[in-house]
Parts: sequence; C-alpha cells; structure tokens
Amino acid sequence: MSLSARQQLVQKVTPELYDRVRTLWIQHSKAEDGRDLDGLIATLTEDCLYEIVPTGQLWEGHVGARQFYSEFLGAFPDVKFDLKDIVIGPQGVIEIARLTGTHSGPWAGREPTGQRLSFPIVIHFPWDPSAERFAGENIFFDTGQLTG
Repeated sequence: MSLSARQQLVQKVTPELYDRVRTLWIQHSKAEDGRDLDGLIATLTEDCLYEIVPTGQLWEGHVGARQFYSEFLGAFPDVKFDLKDIVIGPQGVIEIARLTGTHSGPWAGREPTGQRLSFPIVIHFPWDPSAERFAGENIFFDTGQLTG
C-alpha cells in the first residue's frame, strides 16, 4: 500500500515503529551483503516495486525483486556499499552510500565496462505500514558513472 506524502506526514512516530523499520532495514542489508535472496525477499511486500529512477526501469513483485537482484549482483558481483548517511522514519529508509564494484554485467541499460567503479547512490526503501515490510526500492544515481 503506497501512502501519499500527506498521509506519510501525519503518521505517528513512535519508538516501536522506528525500531521495526530500522530492524528490518538491518535485516535487508545483511541479507544483501550475504547474497541471501530469500532473506531479501522476506523484507519486502508481495507487491513491491523496484525502480531505477534515472532509467525508468521497473521490476514488480517478489518475482521482479528476484530478477532485479540477480541482474544487479550479476553486474556487480563484488559490490560493496559504504554507508554515508541514513534517515529512518515511519515512511521508510533513505540510504546515502558509495557503491563500489566491478561492472561485470549489463545493468541500468548499460553494457559492462569491466572496470572497477565507485559512485554515490541514494536508495529509498518505502515502508508499507499495513504489511510492515518495505514496498521496494527507488534507486537514484548518475547513470554517466557507469561509463567508467
């Protein structure tokens, strides 16, 4: 369930809600670091949506999330995220990080360069309050960074 910005603004912030969102984001991050696809999917709503915002690419549902992660981890098999900042609230999580990895496969509409790349990335994990899961990811970065 996607809430409008106005609906998000009136959500009550409680320590318990903050802890639930934070704990699930940590679980999601650990699953990604461990390349645990089932663990990643467990943190997502069934109707989740993954979007690479600058390209407009979309993946829908658990099947789409699996496809997204298979493509992403295939493109950057050695990917590391160096977390620079994080915002956690009842609307979800915004992560600002530096992505570093070898561009080994196609991703975001770009063919692999074979080069080790490092660039800033912002990821929004929208929170679905009824499911108490993330409704996917909205990924922002400069696609020009994929040219090596």
